[in-house]
Amino acid sequence: MKTTNLFVFSLLTLVAVLITACGGLGKMEKHIEELNAKSNPEPLIVRGDSVELNITGKFPEKYFHKKVIVESTPVLVYEGGEAAYKTQGYQGEDAAGNYEVIPYDAGKSFSYTNKVAFQSGMEQSTLEMRISGSKGSQTATFDPLAVGTGVITTPYLIQSDDKFLLAGDKFQRVLFFNKEAIINFDYNSSNLRGAELKDQDIKDLMAFLKTASTSDSIVITGTSVEAYASPEGEISLNENLAQERAEAANKVIAAEMKRLKMSVENPEAFFVNVPKGEDWEGFKDLMQKSNIEDKNLIMRVLEMYTDKDKREQEIKNIAKTYKEIEKEILPSLRRSQIDVNYNVEGYTDEELRSIVKSNPEVLTIEEILFAATLFEGLNDKLEIYRSAERVHPGDYRGANNTGYCLMMQNKMNDAKQQFNKALSVERNPVTLNNLGAIARLEGDRKQALTNYGEAMSAGPEVKYNKGIVQIQNGDYSGAISNMGSMNTFNSALAKMLNGDNSGAKAAINASNDESAVAYYLRAIIAARDNTGADVVSNLTKAFEKDGSLRAKAQKDLEFRNFKDQINF
Repeated sequence: MKTTNLFVFSLLTLVAVLITACGGLGKMEKHIEELNAKSNPEPLIVRGDSVELNITGKFPEKYFHKKVIVESTPVLVYEGGEAAYKTQGYQGEDAAGNYEVIPYDAGKSFSYTNKVAFQSGMEQSTLEMRISGSKGSQTATFDPLAVGTGVITTPYLIQSDDKFLLAGDKFQRVLFFNKEAIINFDYNSSNLRGAELKDQDIKDLMAFLKTASTSDSIVITGTSVEAYASPEGEISLNENLAQERAEAANKVIAAEMKRLKMSVENPEAFFVNVPKGEDWEGFKDLMQKSNIEDKNLIMRVLEMYTDKDKREQEIKNIAKTYKEIEKEILPSLRRSQIDVNYNVEGYTDEELRSIVKSNPEVLTIEEILFAATLFEGLNDKLEIYRSAERVHPGDYRGANNTGYCLMMQNKMNDAKQQFNKALSVERNPVTLNNLGAIARLEGDRKQALTNYGEAMSAGPEVKYNKGIVQIQNGDYSGAISNMGSMNTFNSALAKMLNGDNSGAKAAINASNDESAVAYYLRAIIAARDNTGADVVSNLTKAFEKDGSLRAKAQKDLEFRNFKDQINF
């Protein structure tokens, strides 16, 4: 009996010595709860494929022994694995080391931030602090301190509603043209010369009028005749002369249209005269283009005269010396420039629907692209865009729009091939956007953002697509900015993740999205607003539409405070 008591006494003494030898580590572990260590957020939440952790607390007064060194490592423990954050060290005032010093008498607050890559399974996990300490050669390991539970993965609800773009057409059913011709006149004359009416441009104009007279698709809308006089004549005469020359040219057109029995309802409005007077600007232009050796000197001399009458006289004098001016430049300025304006009316919708299927080779690229919009079926559109690609291989839009249809048929590889083909024809923002969306769907966010940066001129869809990548990267405010006024599931998700529950609720309701996952998001918004009735009603609708969401909701920490209200 005495031997036994002696053994117990010796054992207790040994324990006391060991605790003393540990230099306060035992006491520090015993009072570890006094650090009041808190994890923020709690639960943790994935952001940009990482789980960021912030732990705060305070070492109390007279807690941290002066010669102790402590190392703390937060660890996420989950089924099938664990992930350790960076180790943080602290030391007492008299300890030898390079860690943060904690005063013994005053104590000190601490803050710790770090992140680890998210791994599947972390949703159901425990965040624990693993602490070890030392004093000299003595060491101790504390029991793990639990400071958090689980990881919320709501950002992974993001939907792949990337906006792919069709390259639009520039189809105009009515095209506007004009037919030009010039009639020249003798000096100080507005009389038509027979030789002028035999010039090729006049012959071509008359041939066009004949064609228009029998064509249903060509509609002449009027004429405009700009008439000029050469600048060596008197100003008063030149003004009247220009008017007379315009009228003379229009009479030629009017006579031919009458002969062809082409009626004009309002001749005064149809045949427009635009007298310009003397053509000083035309003279200067022709002089600059001429081979006259002294042309620059001549022009400097002429531009010295601010009085037009004196300038006209000087031109006459110079023309007597320089025969090229007299025989070539001045005669070409005595003219009427005729513009016959006309419209060409294109095919009707019914004609386009028929021709694009039977004989697309006769259609322009604009007509083919527009014809595709007249069909509802995706297979019809695909056929037409393939025709556009074949008939007009030099235009990227056929290949791009073929890729669009293939993407709509979930043929991603074929679509990507077509988009790359379109880009090889012409580097354009529409196709760059589409290849950016493909890159994101394939997991290459960096390439997606590169493409979007070059494709911004293609429209607001590009910014929306960029916003999807920003949600994945954890840049919620950037996503909200880029998604603008578009009300979709993803824009609502970005607003909620950024702390704007009311904005998120308004966006998801305005989206008219009635899908199961949309009701699931509505339930999360309600949970964050602590509105239990809305949590239950929205989850009920979500489960009715997709029963698999029930199992997800059971584990989803978004609903941790409503377990007793939800009928799982």
